Amino acid sequence: MNDADNTLVSASQPLEERVNNRSQRPSSDAFKAFMASNWAPATQQLPERDAVAGHAAARRRSISGQFKGERLVIPAGPLKVRSNDCDYRFRPHSAFAHLTGLGLDHEPDAVLILEPVPEGTGDDGGHHRATLYFRPLAGRDTEQFYADSRSGEFWIGARPTLAEFQAKLGLATADIAELELAITKNVGAPEIGGISIRLVRKVDDNIDALVDTARYNTAKDPDNLDLSVLDALDEKLTEALSELRLLKDEWEIEQMKTAVAATVAGFTEVVKALPRALTHHRGERVVEGAFFARAREEGNELGYDTIAASGNNATVLHWTRNTGKINAGELLLLDAGVEADSLYTADVTRTLPANGKFSEIQRKVYEAVLDAADAGFAAAQPGTKFRDIHTAATTVLAERLAEWGLLPVSVEEAVSIEGQQHRRWMPHGTSHHLGLDVHDCAQAKRELYLDGVLTPGMVFTIEPGLYFKNEDIGIPEEYRGIGVRIEDDILMTTGGPVNLSAALPRKADDVESWMAGIYLEVNGQTP
Repeated sequence: MNDADNTLVSASQPLEERVNNRSQRPSSDAFKAFMASNWAPATQQLPERDAVAGHAAARRRSISGQFKGERLVIPAGPLKVRSNDCDYRFRPHSAFAHLTGLGLDHEPDAVLILEPVPEGTGDDGGHHRATLYFRPLAGRDTEQFYADSRSGEFWIGARPTLAEFQAKLGLATADIAELELAITKNVGAPEIGGISIRLVRKVDDNIDALVDTARYNTAKDPDNLDLSVLDALDEKLTEALSELRLLKDEWEIEQMKTAVAATVAGFTEVVKALPRALTHHRGERVVEGAFFARAREEGNELGYDTIAASGNNATVLHWTRNTGKINAGELLLLDAGVEADSLYTADVTRTLPANGKFSEIQRKVYEAVLDAADAGFAAAQPGTKFRDIHTAATTVLAERLAEWGLLPVSVEEAVSIEGQQHRRWMPHGTSHHLGLDVHDCAQAKRELYLDGVLTPGMVFTIEPGLYFKNEDIGIPEEYRGIGVRIEDDILMTTGGPVNLSAALPRKADDVESWMAGIYLEVNGQTP
């Protein structure tokens, strides 16, 4: 065979098949017959119903009441390629996880459909019947069992069956092969007997395309179909699902406590690792790795990329490169959170003296931020507005900046809408909702978020900071290169705010004592 023949053979192999060239998988009938034989049957015992099942059913019932007569489509999302034929660990879309109760890495491509039924005849007396569509586990006598590297049990381990998911979740299940019909049947204008669809968009491109095609094919005048009107319908569903998470139920609150406890343990591991970090040319990576190990041991993952920022890097708000050296006289700003197996995440920040002791100027800045955090905590009471937390915290910071001679105007002018000069050193918001997403409920209406009333069941952060960059020549040199943030996770109760992350020391003296105790325990000496 000459070179031209070789080129022809290569060109005849489709590109999508070439990714498997490295596997050298046999394709003979003898191999297939052998691989399909002599496997133990899968276990048939059904699991008990999950504790989350009743809570997830109540959430579906709530959303059902807002969209009577409409089909609701909530995809989990597909696997996402990390590089070539390697995928990222799968994480379902938060709305899907919230309405099903599924966490971990279950079921890429799954879709939850709430099908409209006559009012009051649906699940739990609601107006819809919910069905979870997903790819069932292939039998061990099938080719998929050993040949499909994305879903075959031979490659990725056993997955729950349709019956197992139904038992766990108290939720009807169906084969994903039935999904296309379930989404597209009877679609059309309600005035002619059709069913309107609402979709959580930009989660699964294939589902977006399927819904768009169904809408186009059933439109009275496809050429003049106003897609913006349909997009607005979908956006209202996304908005409603986001707002549904503003108040956490009892199960969710326990998950948040679990995530915070694991995060506290992760911060302890970081302090244990600091002596080695101080000797490493990328000490920030040592810190990042110490926390990540705890996140994987106790939870599912990180809730977000860890910020392990030392020295001037701590003044970069979203510093996630974590490539810097940690020097003994610097502060380490660690912003990190463990995501529990349920996918609920903590979000905690502490600013630590790398050598275990604050310098005078570091302590001065640190205590100003702590005072601001305490003011935000005091303002966070049932019935007050969410935005009041930010106002209280930043007013304290503006007062400190004025006392230090850094603020070019009065405190009153700085905190006014027309001023805001203090935001040069505190540019971010002081609080955000927390839950399945680190910035949870982000699609909620402004009047329910920033202008919303603090209500028992809300979980949110309080996280003021001050950031003085080396490059800021408008401030005295002693402040430059200091970045401080203190962040806690807060549960609002009828009795007021509860600090879920209070187990991590906050006062400067307590931080020093805590670090010294860990150093003594691990190294037999204080730093």
